[in-house]
Amino acid sequence: MSVIQAPPAVIRVAHSPDADDAFMFYGLAMDKVDTEGLTFTHQLTDIETLNQEALNGTYELTAISYHAYPYLRDKYIMLNVGSSVGDKYGPVLVAKQQFSREDLKGKTIGVPGAWTTATLALKIWEPTLNTIVVPFDQIMDKVKSGEIDAGVIIHEGQLTYANEGLVKIVDLGEWWFNTVNLPLPLGCNAVRRDLGDEMIAKIARCLKRSIEYSLANREAALDYAMQYARDLPREKADKFVGMYVNQDTLEANPTIKRAVRLLLYMGHGAGVLPEKVDPEFYDWTAEKVTTAQGMACH
Repeated sequence: MSVIQAPPAVIRVAHSPDADDAFMFYGLAMDKVDTEGLTFTHQLTDIETLNQEALNGTYELTAISYHAYPYLRDKYIMLNVGSSVGDKYGPVLVAKQQFSREDLKGKTIGVPGAWTTATLALKIWEPTLNTIVVPFDQIMDKVKSGEIDAGVIIHEGQLTYANEGLVKIVDLGEWWFNTVNLPLPLGCNAVRRDLGDEMIAKIARCLKRSIEYSLANREAALDYAMQYARDLPREKADKFVGMYVNQDTLEANPTIKRAVRLLLYMGHGAGVLPEKVDPEFYDWTAEKVTTAQGMACH
């Protein structure tokens, strides 16, 4: 008598429709790595929508902004693997003309989402600014048209704003590093806590294999990612991918975790976050939760 096996678990993966995330998930999307019996399906949505969806626990594995974590920590645990970090670079505040920080007060500034780390970093830089949420892919056009005075750009726009006739007011990643001597942690991958330690560890292993495969097969992974590069030439797309998928993506080291903790603490100090939060990461190699200070949580 044959044994009927249960179908493999389906893990819904949600991430941004941009080249770096596509590069990161190439191994999983194209069945290039061992998934330990799991089936991964992919939902591509802008990061602010993902932050909001995570409030409802919609996806088993999702990209989130570090800014959003304090609101989601009851449902999701952040993984050690899959972070996007700006090493002396990050979201850029741009305008049609130069403004001083003082000049910007009273101006209308577009941000790519209330819970994006770009918005949190901007508010730490200057808490009094008047911001409105604008879809990330419309910010440059609205700045150029004069509908908004300035805007914070993310994704590939960080490399192309000058081609659009816009000027940099501040690179928030560069400012952050010069201020605290740490990289700017932007986003991470998080797994629903209710899946349990064994499944969380399995998902994390699969994600790491995907990233390792893409880094080891860069040209093929970049070929796949180019469909989400929003008309970037290949050389610039490769540069952009390298900015946000690298050794820091394979493991959030203690420096990154300290930076996340400081970011959230300073966000609270700036009046953006309602409480001070110690971030928790799931260390899949040890199958335990650690705080940003590296202590096991019991």
